[in-house]
Amino acid sequence: MTKSLPEVRFLDLSIKNTQDRKDLKEVLERCMDHGEFVMGKEISRLEKSLSEYVSREYCKTVSSGTDALYLALKGIDVKSGDEVITSPLSWIATANAIHMVGAKPVFCDINDDLNLDPNSIEKVISKNTKALLTVDYTGNMAEYAPIMEIASKHNLKLVEDGSQAFGAIYMGKRCGYFGDVSAISHNPMKIFGGLGEIGSVFTDDEEIANKIEILRYNGTFNKEILKYPSLNFRADSLNAAFLQSRLKTLPKKLKRRAEIAERYTKSLKSVCITPKETKDSQRVFYTYTIQIKNRDALSNYLADNNIETKIQHPLLMSEQIPYSQCKANTKKASQIIKKVLCLPIHEGLSNEQVDYVIEKVINFQES
Repeated sequence: MTKSLPEVRFLDLSIKNTQDRKDLKEVLERCMDHGEFVMGKEISRLEKSLSEYVSREYCKTVSSGTDALYLALKGIDVKSGDEVITSPLSWIATANAIHMVGAKPVFCDINDDLNLDPNSIEKVISKNTKALLTVDYTGNMAEYAPIMEIASKHNLKLVEDGSQAFGAIYMGKRCGYFGDVSAISHNPMKIFGGLGEIGSVFTDDEEIANKIEILRYNGTFNKEILKYPSLNFRADSLNAAFLQSRLKTLPKKLKRRAEIAERYTKSLKSVCITPKETKDSQRVFYTYTIQIKNRDALSNYLADNNIETKIQHPLLMSEQIPYSQCKANTKKASQIIKKVLCLPIHEGLSNEQVDYVIEKVINFQES
């Protein structure tokens, strides 16, 4: 009898852990009991916990990570005619948020660690530049020391998109600490995710925090008096409660992903480029992204062997048609994008599954 191939899913969002299921059911029961499903007491409780975790004065939860980015930009008054410099390597939501506040994205280059290259920033600064928007890509923190120096030198605001790196540490400070305003997604695909769309915005500036709080409630204060025309960006109480419950298990998740990454790196560093880590940082592994020349062929081979992978992302944001005319300096990014491939790394993987992935990657390279 032929032994069936093991299935290695890229991401498994099913909830198999007995304690996690029990905790989430208890959360649901509590929310059903009080019936405050939007902006209930769970919102302020989560905001307090997250602001303490990140060491920021203020945290405001919102309806999604994309909305968090949008409101972060609105909070620092980015508007029509402004330019925002960002990495070309991110999901399209990053550029879309810039566009939707009326500004233009400008794309600088990346380093081998897949994050924004500080040395490429000043080449694209213009008189219209209002802000820098960093992306902590794949769970690796951007190089904030020189980036913050550049922002200060040119009187620019700094926005941190930390959606992929929540829990990571740079120079002793956690992801979400470094922007004038920082935006995080907590959707189910993220390491620290709820059971639906929800995001958070962090700042130490009271004026920015107050503005975001008003903007998320249709631009009103006291729920009635309109100050800024806006839309509904409120978070729901149930997802906030789910996140609060899962905050205590985050260290365990981060540890397991780090163990898998170490297992991958030890075996694969001789056959492909394995993930880098920013100096003075402790990264997390939202994805385990290798770089390999024959990427597409490897992805197909792994699929044939029942291993899911992901190309994140097949296009740079600067290559997307709506942004193809934006200013861009992306020589290295254009080369790297052809080689990136994400291997499965979620905490539900067994060591046997990880070893099977390793075996097949090595077999492919040797053949």
